[in-house]
Amino acid sequence: MLYRSLVDLNIYDSPRLDRLATQMAKGRYLQAIASESDFLKIQLLEDGYEGLLDINDLAKLEPSNFQDYIANLPPDLSAEEIGDRLPAVIDFIQTARATPNEYLWGGTVAPNYDCSGLMQAAFAASGVWIPRDAYQQEAFGDRLAWDEIQVGDLIFFGSPIKATHVGIYIGNGEYIHSSGKEHGHNGIAVSAIAGQDRASQWYASQLRGVARITRCYRLAVSLPC
Repeated sequence: MLYRSLVDLNIYDSPRLDRLATQMAKGRYLQAIASESDFLKIQLLEDGYEGLLDINDLAKLEPSNFQDYIANLPPDLSAEEIGDRLPAVIDFIQTARATPNEYLWGGTVAPNYDCSGLMQAAFAASGVWIPRDAYQQEAFGDRLAWDEIQVGDLIFFGSPIKATHVGIYIGNGEYIHSSGKEHGHNGIAVSAIAGQDRASQWYASQLRGVARITRCYRLAVSLPC
């Protein structure tokens, strides 16, 4: 069964429904995969993210279908069209930064975001769908050399094996990101690639690379017969 959300909803990764996996913004679509007494196992259609929905939140969904989902997807965009929307992406993040906020693991709706949730929400607000997690966003983007970096490119951090953090480049060696207080911030802030503050130095030690979003993510779904 496919549903459309009437409100923002939490999606969990534990059957106890006590650990946030991600969030579902109002107007997004999901399909139910399996049903238990306390929750539904679901997949969010726009990015394929799976998790658990509190069974009590079923009343906050409306039944839908794949045709409506496809009809409501934003148009596919060229690399040039996405480039034209990057100022709006950054404006979204700057506005979110100006609103009182905290870092929230799994957060993708205002006011509290995690790093990749903020990037996904900002691009989606401008009609550009990208994957959910930092490592997925890194794989989805076009990898660049450092001397090719431009405003609006995504900067990735983590281990040599996997990206675990992401920010967006705003020029002058700086980027905006949402990070936890254990690394010097608690929410959305500006850091510098070569900065001397605690947060900048922490992430500089985990710098992986930079990538550019040049296409819209489209989850491959099969329409039912």
